[in-house]
Amino acid sequence: MDAVNRTASDVLCRNTTSALALFGDLGHSPRLRGTDALLLCGRFFLPAYQGNPMNIHEYQAKEVLRGFGVPVPRGKAAFSVEEAVAAAKELGGPVWVVKAQIHAGGRGKGGGVKVVKSIDDVRTEAQRMLGMTLVTHQTGPHGRLVKRLYIEDGSAIDRELYLSALVDRATSRIAFIVSTEGGMDIEEVAHKTPEKIHTFQIEPAAGYSPYVGNEIAVALGLKGDQAKQIGKVVKGLYEAFIAKDMSLLEINPLVVTKDGNIICLDAKLNFDDNSLYRHKDVQALRDLDEEDPAEVEASKYDLSYIKLDGEIGCMVNGAGLAMATMDIIKLYGSEPANFLDVGGGATREKVTQAFKIIVSDPNVKGILVNIFGGIMKCDIIAEGIVAAAREISLKVPLVVRLEGTNVELGKEILAKSGLAITSADNLADAAQKVVKAVKG
Repeated sequence: MDAVNRTASDVLCRNTTSALALFGDLGHSPRLRGTDALLLCGRFFLPAYQGNPMNIHEYQAKEVLRGFGVPVPRGKAAFSVEEAVAAAKELGGPVWVVKAQIHAGGRGKGGGVKVVKSIDDVRTEAQRMLGMTLVTHQTGPHGRLVKRLYIEDGSAIDRELYLSALVDRATSRIAFIVSTEGGMDIEEVAHKTPEKIHTFQIEPAAGYSPYVGNEIAVALGLKGDQAKQIGKVVKGLYEAFIAKDMSLLEINPLVVTKDGNIICLDAKLNFDDNSLYRHKDVQALRDLDEEDPAEVEASKYDLSYIKLDGEIGCMVNGAGLAMATMDIIKLYGSEPANFLDVGGGATREKVTQAFKIIVSDPNVKGILVNIFGGIMKCDIIAEGIVAAAREISLKVPLVVRLEGTNVELGKEILAKSGLAITSADNLADAAQKVVKAVKG
């Protein structure tokens, strides 16, 4: 996949899980947050674009799964050192795991997961982790501030396996992906030994059937009682996935303990944000501190906004058109600063807020507005652009391409505004103009 097409892929993969570079090569773009690549069997195993999937912390994910009978270790969340010590005393030991809670993978390698064998060590690690900036391969160089911990019973691990469930949008089915090579280096397994990755799809009309669990047991080398256990685990995970409208679920590692039990030692869940209105319990788990402030602000106005690392801000109506706009910016030599879809029914106020969010990014050196007016009318967009540019005293180049309903009226509004707004005839012309204005 070339560099141009990769931008759209970055947005699709945003905020999923630790790297699932299984059966494919999407590269390792620095803009990918929460994933290195999610390309399975040559196609994205993701639902159609849905805004920002909602993430929750590990301890919250385990509570959700526990409600569906999925085996997870005992543990308690802690927001202070004293709460961490109290949690360890309540669990009893003799071995505890102190885990930093952030919305990113790779915590172990970053020093955010420690196994300890005394209450004093629990206290020491809690003091070290709380307030630290944890940097992993998924957080970027700025890292994430640790504000909460999870104190968990230690587990005697015999084998580490991998299991995830997600949506295969090509077949409209839920797919389970498993491997005998679980743990922190699943990405390397995918790249070097893809034959160790196995995929199983659930027929939606039939739902979960025991044969799926049997096939997964064989793929993971589980026999006898352990084969029965994995069948129950997979059934519980599938039921949780459906009931809570998840977009992705990842258990890494899924472990076999030395006494022969199968437990989910880690858990990451993403939820389809389009379904959150019917899951108030899931909404209550949202941690705004783990989200980009601009994205939180955008969600208040029903704007689909994702911050990227480029220099040209984008405001577009329609997810497909937005991704095409970002790709053509790359084609002409620059980088998009964001994905922003104002939707088909944007009001003047909504457009104004979109502009404010774009310019709140100090990296933005130019803005490209690309609107195809179908449901959305070009004159409404133009009025919003003019109002926003005046209100925020816009100081960066602004290029606007309008097409569709009331396009001539929209262009007239822009022309008579007296503002330094550059009009473009088509998308290529718009991209070239904004890149030239920024690059000089």
